[in-house]
Amino acid sequence: MPARFSITVDRSAAAPLSDQIADTLRAAILEGRIATGARLPSWRDLAAQLGVARGTVRAAYERLTDELLAVTAGPAGTRVADCLPDAAPVLSTETAPSIRGMARRYSAPPLPFQMGVPSQDAFPAKQWSRIRIRAAREDAMAPTSYPDPRGNPELRMQIASYLAIARGIRCMPDQVIVTGGYGSGLGLAIRTLNVEGHTAWMEEPGYPITRIGLELAGMRPVPVAVDDEGMEVNRGISLAPDAAMAVVTAGQQAPTGVALSTSRRQTLLRWATRSGGWIIEDDYLSELQLTGRAAPALAAMDREGRVIHLGTFSKTMSPSLGLGFLVAPPALAARFTEVAACLAPAPNPTTQLAIAGFMANGHYLRHLRRMKRLYTARRDALRACLGREAGVEAMAGLAVLLRLPPGSDDVLIAREALRQGLAPAPLSPWYASQRDMKPGLLLSVTNLIEERLDRVCHQLRAVIASHA
Repeated sequence: MPARFSITVDRSAAAPLSDQIADTLRAAILEGRIATGARLPSWRDLAAQLGVARGTVRAAYERLTDELLAVTAGPAGTRVADCLPDAAPVLSTETAPSIRGMARRYSAPPLPFQMGVPSQDAFPAKQWSRIRIRAAREDAMAPTSYPDPRGNPELRMQIASYLAIARGIRCMPDQVIVTGGYGSGLGLAIRTLNVEGHTAWMEEPGYPITRIGLELAGMRPVPVAVDDEGMEVNRGISLAPDAAMAVVTAGQQAPTGVALSTSRRQTLLRWATRSGGWIIEDDYLSELQLTGRAAPALAAMDREGRVIHLGTFSKTMSPSLGLGFLVAPPALAARFTEVAACLAPAPNPTTQLAIAGFMANGHYLRHLRRMKRLYTARRDALRACLGREAGVEAMAGLAVLLRLPPGSDDVLIAREALRQGLAPAPLSPWYASQRDMKPGLLLSVTNLIEERLDRVCHQLRAVIASHA
């Protein structure tokens, strides 16, 4: 058997052993891992290797012969055909490639420094599982009718109450639309506002997924610089005065961590009112402000109904919930409901019921308080472990921003770190302009265990030093 190829059989599987052998050989032939003309092992040899009957291997080989992938040559054995028939490509089972330089790990436990995932070890798993089981029973007994496309009424009421307390937003439950997360909310807003094909302001640096999403929606994102007061709104007006939309992380700018100043907020709101533009407020981690009190949401200042507020439970609870929310201006609530009903109804009723119960019993706010204390301690421990000479320049929400020397390839460093079990996020993909790009690493503090901190910091230093 070729060195790059091996066969395993699963006797507990439903598929016959001959089918398993044939399927594995077929994939290897079509992928080129077994070359055309190569001699396959004899029935006896392969049967002995796999611990199966010779007739089982013979049946697999005959199937490949029927498909013109193999030919029999009598005493010379069975060989791969010299000319293979046209066939659909065999799909690889490897992990999907990263998104434009952003390493993505799907359906895997979080790694040290990994962005966008809350603490795995501090998640209230037992409490959540009890509430989830109760919600599943309640959902099973619910009337067999179409659910409200805006989301569960109790959850929308709880979200409205939470936003009034934590974010200063006065809204009615009818303005709240439950979504499948941030991306789902952004897509719903773009479709409802009918801004496809128009220009949108985008923070520079800014969340790469937002930029990619705008482009996929046919919009033209225009990068607008961020300084220590947030997005430079007047620069946006000069660069793209006809923009239909601005996307901002007003509470904690991603990734710099600065809050949009009061004067900039007022200028942005005046622009939207005067030009008829819309503001998408991505409430990125604002409920998890680790230093001081969180700045009020931009939507709390909106008197003209120009701000669409987006939030999510991904970073406070878990991204696996696939749940977020959108707050529509009163005048647009009916329109958002119509679009949601036809194109993006609220997902997973059981999860909605569970989150509603979790919030109604006060668990959500208590969980946030615990996470703030935990993340603050882990952030301080990471900064102390890295030391002042490491170049820690700014805080970015729940991450430390580690600047790298000019010319460093932060994407390459992040990929090498990932191979060693670390998941820092490169900073450069957050920039749209190559000219303004600054290399760095975003190091999330959420999944750092104190006992392992010295080791993971040492590993990270070594990776950086090897690419200096």
